[in-house]
Amino acid sequence: MHFKMIIVFVEDEITDLVMDTARAAGATGATVISNARGEGLKKSETFFGLTLETQRDVLLFLVEKHMSRHILEEIARVGKFDEKPGTGIAFQLDVEDAVGVSHQVSQLSSSVENEL
Repeated sequence: MHFKMIIVFVEDEITDLVMDTARAAGATGATVISNARGEGLKKSETFFGLTLETQRDVLLFLVEKHMSRHILEEIARVGKFDEKPGTGIAFQLDVEDAVGVSHQVSQLSSSVENEL
């Protein structure tokens, strides 16, 4: 079985929405890294020297490659990444090898067979 890693940077207030949407689209789970900071084209505004930016989370999804594009598109849709600058980004990378996922392979096998 071949996997892709979907990496999502998103405002923490929609982390749960993104997680629920990814699960509904076929993801079996994720790792969430809290308290990330990002900077886009425009620098963040400051107020008396304090940066006015929202908390960000990084979500890491290891997903079966045939399901990855659909999951990525659903994440982008609910996160409204293309509608409003600064809401978040998501991308996928090929995973050469993975261990510790044998318990997910049996569950994913039937899902992938249905997709193909």
